[in-house]
Amino acid sequence: MVLEDIELSLPERGTLALLGRNGVGKTTLLATLMGHTTLHAGEIAFAGRSIQDLPVHRRARLGMGFVPQTREIFPSLTVEENLTVAARPLKDAQAGWTLERVYGLFPRLAERRAHMGNQISGGEQQMLAIGRALMGNPSLLLMDEPFEGLAPIIVEGLLASLRKLISENSLAIILVEQSARLALETTEAAIVLDRGRVAYSGRSRELLDDPERLAALFVAR
Repeated sequence: MVLEDIELSLPERGTLALLGRNGVGKTTLLATLMGHTTLHAGEIAFAGRSIQDLPVHRRARLGMGFVPQTREIFPSLTVEENLTVAARPLKDAQAGWTLERVYGLFPRLAERRAHMGNQISGGEQQMLAIGRALMGNPSLLLMDEPFEGLAPIIVEGLLASLRKLISENSLAIILVEQSARLALETTEAAIVLDRGRVAYSGRSRELLDDPERLAALFVAR
């Protein structure tokens, strides 16, 4: 058992930072929400219904998008094929994510559209992983350390794109990020995990303004 007594809620179009030391269960929690693990007890509710018994693809169709830490780009498909394979059009096409809209968010992907998935850089792969998730037109986006291992200039660009998504107020986001300050500056609410349990749940700004408490939450016990 990795997670115990976890309780969290996120309003429509809300933003939540999921923080904690390595190994406390952050990735496991995202994987559990998406349906990639075995849920032993409790309920997961999304869009007004219980989903804990639904397979991953059904959760995706309901509007859950996942950007995994490992990116999981299809190496044998082009950039454009990686995007189109994940497309889930909405009834109102004007409100949804299309190739053109993803390319507008990440112009570099438009330039590399004919390159294979294994022929682009790590930063471009991360853009592609985010763009692919958006092509599913999610109302909730789960992001597992999207800035890990990337050069600062790439992180700056990805962060600008993420903040643009948030400013458009079109979807909810749960962000796992090792840089607590970066995550807290980007989100409205935060939870901090410790040994698979919630050690803090509250406003991001409140925790950001209390550096001593923030530091204490990351001390190994």
